[in-house]
Amino acid sequence: MGDRDNKVAAAALLIMAGGILGAGFALLWAPQSGRRTRRDISRYAKRAKGRADEAVEDITTNIKDLVETIGEKTDDLVEKGKDVAGGARKDLIHLIEEGASRLEKFRTKLSRM
Repeated sequence: MGDRDNKVAAAALLIMAGGILGAGFALLWAPQSGRRTRRDISRYAKRAKGRADEAVEDITTNIKDLVETIGEKTDDLVEKGKDVAGGARKDLIHLIEEGASRLEKFRTKLSRM
């Protein structure tokens, strides 16, 4: 799911960048004065910077959320692993004790023979 979100974000950024570049080229070839063209380019650059800043903020927020989610999942897995390991340890101790008991019974039978 995260890979898909990254692809969507990248596609959105590419579309936005293409639109900005297209607008810039259109302004450069438009039949107007140089002063007006420079002013328009400056305005578009400021808008593009604002949009890019918003996109960076959105991506940063998404990454922070993703890292937090991964941390929570990791903590859950560690706890589950501890529970499983504790249960397996108890089972192993029980089996060892049972094996020792059976061995002792077998020794007793052998000594009687």
